[in-house]
Amino acid sequence: MTRRLWIVTHADVVIDPAVPVTDWGLSARGAARHVALARTWAARRPAPDAIWSSAERKAREGAAALAQAFGMAVRIDEDLGENDRSATGYIPEPEFSRVAAAFFARPEESVRGWERAVDAQARIVGAVEKAAAMTQGAGDIAIVTHGGVSTLLLCARLGLGITEALEPGIAGGGGICALEGRHLARGWRPIEAEDALDDAPATPA
Repeated sequence: MTRRLWIVTHADVVIDPAVPVTDWGLSARGAARHVALARTWAARRPAPDAIWSSAERKAREGAAALAQAFGMAVRIDEDLGENDRSATGYIPEPEFSRVAAAFFARPEESVRGWERAVDAQARIVGAVEKAAAMTQGAGDIAIVTHGGVSTLLLCARLGLGITEALEPGIAGGGGICALEGRHLARGWRPIEAEDALDDAPATPA
């Protein structure tokens, strides 16, 4: 049986243009949403065999909420981080959405100095495969990461070209889906949703 990988994107953050994006933390709402996920998980599913996280602060904080529910430690891998946008730093909306759309539309180009989508995809796919290989057992694995690279991961696992169409599409971030091999076992749901961890048709929310 193929083990289930739960892909969790961090929830709402405190946006501070004076702070590097990788150092942004969760907002009070974002933290509460991750606590809600942890409570639902503890009530409905066995503890995961491992909880992995990007090294970025917002992802680590989200992973910590889940780890606390099970008395586990979080395993960190920098390669689970979001696509590198340090060339531009913070970009406000609506410009950010335009640049992000170009990132997906022209995956073999460095859009405004950002990491290329093809490179970010290879990195996240490799990191997820490594996490699975390094985790003993056959139970679930939780991977707390970011919306952009999660989209790239799904494109690769489902055998699709790079597209924005598989984005979580959840306001404020904080989405969860499940992969079993090359099968999307659970489409995107908000992490605080009552059915976030249920088995259901793999249709994005």
